Amino acid sequence: MTKVGVLVGSLRKESYSKKLAKNVMGYFPEGFETELIEIGNLPFYNQDFDDENNAPEVLHEFRQKIGECDTFLFVTPEYNRSIPAVLKNALDTASRPKTDNKWGGKPAAIISQSPGGIGGFGANHHLRQMLTCVNVPVLQQPEAYIGNVATLMNESGAITNEGTAEFLQKFVVKFVDFIKRFED
Repeated sequence: MTKVGVLVGSLRKESYSKKLAKNVMGYFPEGFETELIEIGNLPFYNQDFDDENNAPEVLHEFRQKIGECDTFLFVTPEYNRSIPAVLKNALDTASRPKTDNKWGGKPAAIISQSPGGIGGFGANHHLRQMLTCVNVPVLQQPEAYIGNVATLMNESGAITNEGTAEFLQKFVVKFVDFIKRFED
């Protein structure tokens, strides 16, 4: 069983990113287990946590959860042409101490979204840059920028736009193929 950790870069209750992630989680085939990993409860990372051996328990739990995953799907909005601080904090938290980077070598894919037409292009590319630094290979093609996201799903969050649903299903197929390249 391949464990896919799904990280959502939005904390909003009615987050489009979270709704999108829940849809995409259902597209993974048999043999893949998806889990939405909470990042909103993490304190801002402070190196003193590790230097003084006093990291809060929630950091240990998060790092353990990331360590147990085989691969990651990031679904994020764009805030000011980049990723939300909560997502950057999650990356920092599980990449420290540097001698125990929980992300390292595990493949990932990114879906960015926005209510506007650009689809979170800036966030998508900033996240790719950060993932390089923590040694996470990222699916290059297809790229997933979901623009005008509010018009693509119903009030309960189900994707109603057939073209978007088909694209995301194909995206998952390509991601699964990418993941298999990293299996032992």
